[in-house]
Amino acid sequence: MSNPTAFCSSLLSKTALLFLFFMVSSYPEAVAQTKPSNFIFLLAAGSLCTLDDSSACPAVAKSNAGDSYELTGSGTFDPQSKSAKAAGTYSHKSPNGNVLGTGVWLANELVSFDSYGAAPASFPNKGLAFGSGAMRPKRMPVVQGPMPTGGLAVFRIQLLPTHGPSRSATLQVNCALGDVPPERSVEGIRLTLEKNGPEFSEEVSGRVMFLPMPPEVSTPVKTPLREAPTSPVTPSN
Repeated sequence: MSNPTAFCSSLLSKTALLFLFFMVSSYPEAVAQTKPSNFIFLLAAGSLCTLDDSSACPAVAKSNAGDSYELTGSGTFDPQSKSAKAAGTYSHKSPNGNVLGTGVWLANELVSFDSYGAAPASFPNKGLAFGSGAMRPKRMPVVQGPMPTGGLAVFRIQLLPTHGPSRSATLQVNCALGDVPPERSVEGIRLTLEKNGPEFSEEVSGRVMFLPMPPEVSTPVKTPLREAPTSPVTPSN
């Protein structure tokens, strides 16, 4: 007989992965429909995960006690309205690596966002390319979309475990691109469980990227051309 815990964990993971696939695959549509202040962000997911860099995924934060949280996910946020729509999976592990809990995390509130500015030179390093020519072999990637932007985003999230009650937490996501302050040079995440919960403040690993959305291009309304009135023909005598 199958293990119910394993089944629920697998179901939650597949649900979150479907969300990630939707966010990444629908990127062009999101660009067209999102306000200029919005951002897409990837957290140890999608194109950030490479075979030659095992530290890229998942994003790991460790507490002073030695236990850790591993997260992956993606979503969008708006710094002006402080809104966010994001989801992903998480795993809580003991200091010796035993899994203490798994589940899904959800975010619908942005606490703050501090931008470090655009970093176009990060495309060759990250191996990313957007636009119609992204699939053609080129010496250097040709970017036809928004530039990656560094920054520090803080979200209020819900941890939904496979068993037990949900927990609220604060998730800090740092992308070390652009004009990065010295004290924020380490890329990764920090997690603080609310209600006097433990703080996972050591960024162990994980890649992060923010992509600003360009402004909507409104289609100009064409005014129908009016035909010039014809002058009445005066009969000749």
